[in-house]
Amino acid sequence: MAPDLSRARLLALLVPAALLGGAYTSQYGFGLFPCEMCWWQRYAHFAALPFALLAFALPKARWPIALAALAIAVSGLIGGYHAGVEYGWWEGFTTCTSAVQLGGSGDPLDAIMNKAPLVSCDQAQWTLFGISLAGFNFAISLGGALLVAALLRRSAKES
Repeated sequence: MAPDLSRARLLALLVPAALLGGAYTSQYGFGLFPCEMCWWQRYAHFAALPFALLAFALPKARWPIALAALAIAVSGLIGGYHAGVEYGWWEGFTTCTSAVQLGGSGDPLDAIMNKAPLVSCDQAQWTLFGISLAGFNFAISLGGALLVAALLRRSAKES
């Protein structure tokens, strides 16, 4: 089997798995709750994972890897748009999202007003070197998707 195809398959699995792992670690480990656009980025990675796993079940098939790379790229593009909203380059959505959990009281209004964090899509909750999590998702996802595509292309020439 072509080594580039194996690398593409592995990368198509590792990129969304690592980014989703980081997203859930930041949410549950550090209290950085996702906004609506954060969820959109996650959905694209959720879509990439089954394709990447299918590529392991069909080791000679290239199409599941290509579809995983496409989903990863979509997440990156959403992340780029989201980062632009956070940096004020363009206007995004004006609504906030909330992770409501009713708990024991069962009163939804109380849960919304007093317990659920409101997360705005235009405010970066965390940055490193001025880059938000959406910005990191943009760079890592698009870079990963392009690398998977390049490996797929090289593997086609090896065949």
